[in-house]
Amino acid sequence: MSRRRAAVKRDVLPDSRYGDKVVTKFINSIMLDGKKSLAETIFYGAMDLIKEKTGQEGYEVFKTAIDNIKPQVEVRSRRIGGATYQVPVEVRIERQQTLALRWLTTYTRQRKEYGMMEKLAAELIAAGNNEGATVKKKEDTYKMAEANRAFAHYKW
Repeated sequence: MSRRRAAVKRDVLPDSRYGDKVVTKFINSIMLDGKKSLAETIFYGAMDLIKEKTGQEGYEVFKTAIDNIKPQVEVRSRRIGGATYQVPVEVRIERQQTLALRWLTTYTRQRKEYGMMEKLAAELIAAGNNEGATVKKKEDTYKMAEANRAFAHYKW
């Protein structure tokens, strides 16, 4: 982290099929070893699978899932007088999106289905219906913030 000036935010190009920057960010988070075309194949294949399974447009399910996963509050560690408190704080819009994409990628990889395309489709459908591991992660974050609400006055 630079001490002189704030880091410049790099902007990503919108994806080719939907023209959405969030989709590009998600494809980049799926990508391993720089294999972007493989990550795009996985994502767009999952969108087609969602359309087959649910009958809804895959992109709409993706947007709904991201909205269901985004956390509004989280806890941050704050050291005060020798004790460390978990202080609940509101989450900025950019961080909400980043956390949602990160959790979605992490819990998609942990699923038991065969193949990343099937895993991603299943996790997006579950998150779109407000269930699944990613939504559970968000709820656990909320429970932690609620349990530590007494320390909210330590916000900075």
